[in-house]
Amino acid sequence: MNLPHTLDRTVVIQAPPQTVFSFLTENDRWASWWGAGSTIEPRAGGRVYIRHANGIESSGEVVEVEPPKRMVFTYGFNSGKPIPPGSSRVTIDLVAQGQGTRLDLRHEFAEASVRDEHVQGWRYQLSVFGNVVTNLLNAHAGDTVDAWFKVWSEPSEDARRQQLERIAAPEVSFRDRFSLLAGMDDLLPHIGATQRFMPNMHLERRGDVRHCQGSLLVNWAAMSGDGQQRGTGTNVFTLDASGKIASVVGFWEM
Repeated sequence: MNLPHTLDRTVVIQAPPQTVFSFLTENDRWASWWGAGSTIEPRAGGRVYIRHANGIESSGEVVEVEPPKRMVFTYGFNSGKPIPPGSSRVTIDLVAQGQGTRLDLRHEFAEASVRDEHVQGWRYQLSVFGNVVTNLLNAHAGDTVDAWFKVWSEPSEDARRQQLERIAAPEVSFRDRFSLLAGMDDLLPHIGATQRFMPNMHLERRGDVRHCQGSLLVNWAAMSGDGQQRGTGTNVFTLDASGKIASVVGFWEM
């Protein structure tokens, strides 16, 4: 095929390449970012079928598979508009970047006008892709958040460290009205001081954890030892590619 017009896009996803690649090869995961009923046969010559959320169907053929680095397939619309099945080519390359993955996409077309029609489509589709990947990776984020709040009322310094090391990165940062902290060794004595100045206070999560692209939005309440609510707030957690807490920003609502 003569495909001189290219659309290039790069995104970084906070998940390892093996996890990201599985969303290009496993039918359930492929469908999670394209649309229910979409399928792929991850072998050279395998069928690519996409059923978009609006019911429009696309199809093509797998050209190259190199786990967990590269997927190449042809692409077009079953209706023949704007391009027929298999008449363009999509290349997706995955490169480890820190704990995450850089995804480089190139979509090649015969006509510039058709390429331009796909620019916003790929902005949207790769955004959905990034979120379904991190949704899977952070499926147990609620447990991580609950463990974070529990640490703040743990009386043992050694136990606090052990618990925090299980759920947070060593360089974890924490910022709120009373905190501007960087790293585990800064955070741990701060938690101890909080217990000294606010004895018998503990934090409770309120409601479900809301997740988007590796960030969590969590409501909480501060409770005194006699069960009285002393304050509420919202935390924004950022998770790294291993699912550990990389940063927390807290907003108090007294």
